[in-house]
Amino acid sequence: MANIKSAKKRILVSQKKHDKNKSIKSSVKTAMKKVDAAVAANDKAAAQAALLAATSTIEKAATKGVYHKNNAARKVSRMAKAVNTMA
Repeated sequence: MANIKSAKKRILVSQKKHDKNKSIKSSVKTAMKKVDAAVAANDKAAAQAALLAATSTIEKAATKGVYHKNNAARKVSRMAKAVNTMA
């Protein structure tokens, strides 16, 4: 454990950031799984609704700096491609 006051504060701040980032990443993964499940079930309407929600979640994560903007764009692009190529 740290002895210096500033080091103790850094530990607390970094733990708080870690928890927040983990929560955001978890919600992004859940949203992506919902899109994948709808695509696997071949339910176009549900897939489009899930894609809209997932896109919003991913863009918010990128805005907050949890994901790089290119990473977020890649995730959205791959999901959109999967939904658009459904029969």
